[in-house]
Amino acid sequence: MALPDPAFPLPDDAPDLAWHADTVEAAARRLGVDHAAGLDDGEAAARLTRHGPNRLTERPGKPAWRRFAEQVMQPLVLVLIAAGAITAALGEVVDASVIFGVVVVNALIGYWQEAKAEGALAALAQSVATPVTVRRGGHRLQLDATQLVPGDIVLLAAGDRIPADLRLIQQHELHTDDSMLTGESQPVTKNVATLHADTMLADRLNMAYAGTTVVAGQGSGLVIATGDATETGRIAGLIAAAPDLVTPLTRKMARFSNWLLWAIGGLALLTVGVGLARGGSAFDMFIAAVALAVGAIPEGLPAAVTVTLAIGVARMAKRRAIIRHLPAVETLGSTTVICSDKTGTLTENAMTVRVLWCAGEGYAIGGHGYNPEGAISHDEMPADIDGALREALIAGALCNDASLRHEHGQWKITGDPTEAALIVAARKGKLDEHTLGALFPRRDVLPFDATRQFMATAHEGDGPGVVYVKGALERLLPLCVDQLSANGQPLPFDHAAIEKIAHAYAEQGMRVLLLARRNFNFGQNFRLTVEGIEKLTLIGLVGMIDPPRKAAIGAIRNCHSAGVRVKMITGDHAVTALAIARQIGLNAERALTGRQLALLDDSALGEAAHSVDVFARVEPEQKLRLVRALQARGEVVAMTGDGVNDAPALKQADIGIAMGLAGTEVAKEAAAMVLTDDNFASIEAAVEEGRGVWDNLVKFITWTLPTNFGEGLVIVAAILFGSTLPITPLQILWINMTTAVLLGLPLAFEPIERGIMRRPPRRQAQPVLDTALIRRIVLVSFLLLAGAFGLFLRELEQGHSLAEARTVAVNVFVAVEAAYLFNCRSLSGGFWQQGLFSNPWIWAGIASMAALQGALTYLPAMNAAFGTAPIGLAEWATILAVGLASALIVGLEKRVSRRG
Repeated sequence: MALPDPAFPLPDDAPDLAWHADTVEAAARRLGVDHAAGLDDGEAAARLTRHGPNRLTERPGKPAWRRFAEQVMQPLVLVLIAAGAITAALGEVVDASVIFGVVVVNALIGYWQEAKAEGALAALAQSVATPVTVRRGGHRLQLDATQLVPGDIVLLAAGDRIPADLRLIQQHELHTDDSMLTGESQPVTKNVATLHADTMLADRLNMAYAGTTVVAGQGSGLVIATGDATETGRIAGLIAAAPDLVTPLTRKMARFSNWLLWAIGGLALLTVGVGLARGGSAFDMFIAAVALAVGAIPEGLPAAVTVTLAIGVARMAKRRAIIRHLPAVETLGSTTVICSDKTGTLTENAMTVRVLWCAGEGYAIGGHGYNPEGAISHDEMPADIDGALREALIAGALCNDASLRHEHGQWKITGDPTEAALIVAARKGKLDEHTLGALFPRRDVLPFDATRQFMATAHEGDGPGVVYVKGALERLLPLCVDQLSANGQPLPFDHAAIEKIAHAYAEQGMRVLLLARRNFNFGQNFRLTVEGIEKLTLIGLVGMIDPPRKAAIGAIRNCHSAGVRVKMITGDHAVTALAIARQIGLNAERALTGRQLALLDDSALGEAAHSVDVFARVEPEQKLRLVRALQARGEVVAMTGDGVNDAPALKQADIGIAMGLAGTEVAKEAAAMVLTDDNFASIEAAVEEGRGVWDNLVKFITWTLPTNFGEGLVIVAAILFGSTLPITPLQILWINMTTAVLLGLPLAFEPIERGIMRRPPRRQAQPVLDTALIRRIVLVSFLLLAGAFGLFLRELEQGHSLAEARTVAVNVFVAVEAAYLFNCRSLSGGFWQQGLFSNPWIWAGIASMAALQGALTYLPAMNAAFGTAPIGLAEWATILAVGLASALIVGLEKRVSRRG
């Protein structure tokens, strides 16, 4: 039943108030509802009309025609379209069809990639569409979550997905998994107590948020926000607001294409002007301009970029990184900062007992994760599992509600990760929890509760019964009166010494639990009570942690060597984050918390983002602010994440990296890359592959441009000297298309060069081609000019036909390209450094190209189609000599450049 109260605004007019700072009664009055009975049907229907369904607004996507058109309107594609149009105008339908085919294929690939990229909001909308139990008009009923309105009373049970933002009214052992929203790695114990108004999102224990799940207990809550007004809805808005960033590759290729477009147009106009001034006919000059344009356009470049990126995708998939957007492959190679989550990425996401302190001695426990294999040692020697140590393992296994199982080759848990870690520790001591449960059957239990901070279980045995207790040291230590000695006898102990040991473990990022016991003589009506938990005997302390991945430590070291900084941005506490940071090699001098970040303006945040490597208890907008602050300083940022809270930052980052195992669908849809093993080492491997992809792209561009420029120079030289064109537009198309496929594309398969992860990242302002490579491209272009034009004139002087002379010129281009291909396998060193046969596609391409050139030269049908003619052995010897000489000259230039 609704209870409007004029003293409190209804939801329609309510300001943005701190619901967690209100008492339950005050919150209910503000929403005009009796929380014992709930809304009546009429009021609920009226509010549904005012507020709309409890779902996220679907924002209209880009229409299909526009996505396709944007693929076609890129500068390099426009150049290709112009080439196709000119070729078609010349009546060369087959060649025009090939060029237009390249355009269409590239546009379709880009369209398909972009069409897959916009699913994040749809995944968010699905996250709140669940059945829900509510109390309306004093009755319980089930309805679809979309029908919820502010003021509804929602009933919660273990396994439920929370359908809206709730102010909790009552709870019993209620624990929720908030990781998808806050990044908190452990289940959160909820309560209903009023909190301070400035309490951070992750610490609002009296609230439950849409999209999170109930892992244990029961409760009820008052709906305070639905749909777009929820925290999840607010994040959806952040995702929608984040721009689709242009990658370094697309930026550089766009600049390169624009430069190429102007250069080709300007050179063509200049050539026509010079030719007309020398008295050439307008038709001949038009043909020459077309030949120049067709020759200067690298028709194979878009296809080569796509193929090279696709090969990079395939290689990364083998290294457990799935790329969703092709340009992201190259972006990884230019990454300067990686912002990584902690849990599951830098750590194993498996709580592990590392130390047991019993009877004044510390025992180290080996092993990894939930695999129950590992040694228990004392002073680096195997420990005897007896006395207080044995009792500690038994206490941890029996005062426990978790379970461990082996499925599909993996160890999995049910229940709280902390309790599962205690079971694993017991098994490492050859103590099985099932056997222990049969020997010491449970008589009663006091479940863990946040207010009392401990759990207790009563067990029968051969003699007197025993109560085992585990929980927070500050709660249980004052209840202990003695300590179990090594031989199992109670002895006095020093409270201060115990606290000092526990503090030392906590400083290492460990979660510390105290284990204790008390003997009981159980009566027939025995029941465990909180009051009965007293006069305990301390068994020992347990120190556990989610340990860092070994592979992550080496990967971070490699990233630092490569000039890539790694920053940890986590929802966990600062002490834990700093401890892990120290272990994995990050700068752990200090950590900034979300509360501290909130006090910084943009300038101070930019400085903090640059200088600090550990950020803890961070909220969604703060992750977004950190990414933007780093980008504002010129960094290329890779961001990892797995929760809904990470999605805006994943989309804003230059490359978003989602976790494939633990990640939500929202995070995966917002990211450009998904890790199949959630391992930071896979990111480092992907960065290495990304650098290899960029290297291979530059190798292809360095290889292909001399051909285009050389063809252009040959046309310009012929016009300047008043000569017949040494190569026709059709022959130019033959050279460009066949060599790009058979000689150029094999460079996409080049293996990664040694030492690639010892280079610094590329600067964003760094052009595709540096001065040394431009100088080399110019050198090879003039070598092609001298070889092709020179031999063309020589053939004519020796009385050979125009067709024969042009056949020699065409074969000179192919021979020089094939020889130069080996120089391009390494842009700075000798080609043998890559290994002669490390890329068999090179040899296959050269063999195929030789066969095609033979067909072009000697088959009558090819002679008729392309205007070629058979040539003799002497001509072939001269052609091969030019190719070899060119390779030697470029090799000498590379050596001189290295010394310079």
